[in-house]
Amino acid sequence: MVLRRWQERVEETLSAIPHGSRGYHVLTVVVHDDLPTQGALASRLAIDRTVLTYLIDDLEAAGLVERQLDRRDRRARRVVATEKGRQLLAEADRSVAETEERVLGGLAESERAMFRDAAERAAEAIHATAPQTDPCLAVQETCDPAVDTEHRPL
Repeated sequence: MVLRRWQERVEETLSAIPHGSRGYHVLTVVVHDDLPTQGALASRLAIDRTVLTYLIDDLEAAGLVERQLDRRDRRARRVVATEKGRQLLAEADRSVAETEERVLGGLAESERAMFRDAAERAAEAIHATAPQTDPCLAVQETCDPAVDTEHRPL
């Protein structure tokens, strides 16, 4: 129930980013990690490389990221956030935090901290045992098991 409410509210919050939470996760990694190549990005987020290509195309069309040649390997492309992408991510981070506070509003602050810590550790443990699992699809499947996520467009 908590996951469903969180997912519904966060998707509304992230509607300005192409592909919602999936685009948000890509933008987050691009901004905060070491300028990943598309391959590294796909691996880090457990997103199929073909799907990621279309996702990056849409983020690029929105002016949020750009592809740049890797100076060390001209065959590789790095995905780099634009200033517009960094600003939108900062706004989205604030909105997601506010949404999370509303969803967890029935808990005391100390309970919220414990909940977040436990959820983060559980997610890390799940990812360690199943790194190929796409977290965005896992949330969608959990929130709406009737959705055919394997054949569903982003």
